[in-house]
Amino acid sequence: MNTKNKDIPCLITIFGATGDLSHRKLFPSLFHLYQQENLNEQVAIIGIGRRELTNDDFRSQVKSSIQEHVKDTKHLDKFMEHVFYHKHDVSDEASYQSLLEVSNKLDTEFNLNGNRLFYLAMAPKFFGVISDYLKSSGLTETTGFKRLVIEKPFGSDLASAEDLNEQLRRSFKEEEIYRIDHYLGKDMVQNIEVLRFANAMFEPLWNNKYISNIQVTSSEVLGVEDRGGYYESSGALKDMVQNHMLQMVALLAMEAPISLHSEDIRAEKVKALKSLRKLEPEEVRQNFVRGQYDEGVIQGQKVPKYRGEDRVAENSTTPTFVAGKLTIDNFRWAGVPFYIRTGKRMKSKTIQVVVEFKEVPMNLYYETDKKLDSNLLVINIQPNEGVSLHLNAKKNVQGIETEPVQLSYAMSAQDKMNTVDAYENLLFDCLNGDATNFTHWEELKSTWKFVDAIQEEWNQNEPEFPNYESGSNGPLDSDLLLSRDGFKWWDDIH
Repeated sequence: MNTKNKDIPCLITIFGATGDLSHRKLFPSLFHLYQQENLNEQVAIIGIGRRELTNDDFRSQVKSSIQEHVKDTKHLDKFMEHVFYHKHDVSDEASYQSLLEVSNKLDTEFNLNGNRLFYLAMAPKFFGVISDYLKSSGLTETTGFKRLVIEKPFGSDLASAEDLNEQLRRSFKEEEIYRIDHYLGKDMVQNIEVLRFANAMFEPLWNNKYISNIQVTSSEVLGVEDRGGYYESSGALKDMVQNHMLQMVALLAMEAPISLHSEDIRAEKVKALKSLRKLEPEEVRQNFVRGQYDEGVIQGQKVPKYRGEDRVAENSTTPTFVAGKLTIDNFRWAGVPFYIRTGKRMKSKTIQVVVEFKEVPMNLYYETDKKLDSNLLVINIQPNEGVSLHLNAKKNVQGIETEPVQLSYAMSAQDKMNTVDAYENLLFDCLNGDATNFTHWEELKSTWKFVDAIQEEWNQNEPEFPNYESGSNGPLDSDLLLSRDGFKWWDDIH
């Protein structure tokens, strides 16, 4: 992890600047960086779009978006002087010449030292085209750094990801490509490393001698909303497991890096992902569960089934829920199952890690053979950021009966006010050339190999959908996945 520098001149060019992601996340995050003096006056932002807009029109739209998402907008007018609009057709090679002229002009005007950051907030089909034209137009021929930021999905399987990577590498080196996974920008996800490697009470226990299982859950109350068209081609397996879920598993399973430099941290994550047991068809059938939500009631409102959503096929076999048992074949984790679970239209909105420790060898404290509660380390990532440790203690009565107690750290309201959005963290990292919390190609290759094996087996069999009611915790088979091993999902635990 590099030392962060606040004084980095840069020209930030956002392709897809009139889209939802730009208005909801990117511009509010950039403004907040500016407001916190993590961006200085030597910055210019070009918003790229196809619409006929003047600078004033575009600035007015961006200003409204920032006011909607940021409470303190004291320096907003000053920030807007750094924002410009450029009408541009990303598929037309000739139009990149005018973009080059504008970029060079702003570089001189704001004294940007030739540093250029290209953010592709676009559909993935444009990634390769834009990358090629950035090079052929001369936009990447610069005296400063050049960096390319891209959103998921990066391919739809390993073969397409390899094709896209090969295309991008014609214009950018691997170290210049920043593949965003916004989960890696979340403060409590980044805290996983700190909890593990900065606390003597945890690291010696972080292995198969003391841990019985680890559970990673990411559940949503919302359905697919207006993303039915996109979701039909991805589903929960590609939309969540291939990136977010496996990235969290890698952070939980990796060995201690030799330093906090991004290359060393990502090298250990790659090793962890390569240690995932290769899945045979029988193991997919036994250890992975897919589901699709039916209609139901959430917060007193009746909601439709997935097959009743806009732009979703009436007989869709796209999973909106995936649960799985992962095995990591290395010395540290042999015999410890990692359970993952993600789904839409579930009982609660939760991103949570639960580390369940093994029971003591002999239970001395019992009443009529009462079983001790498991010791748990719970990392709450959303919505209530914090960490809790669940222990056993003596009840405040005569005798030796025990009761579970909880030691908790919850982020205070004041802390939350100062918490930055994941995108803000990641944009700041990118400007600093810190790729720690971005996905390296080797990580991507390992996750696609793993997910492709599951998808290939699922393609051979028609699922019986829908198989879980909206507002529930998913299909019954998800619970059986753990109960066969003598475990249970730790739901609604804080």
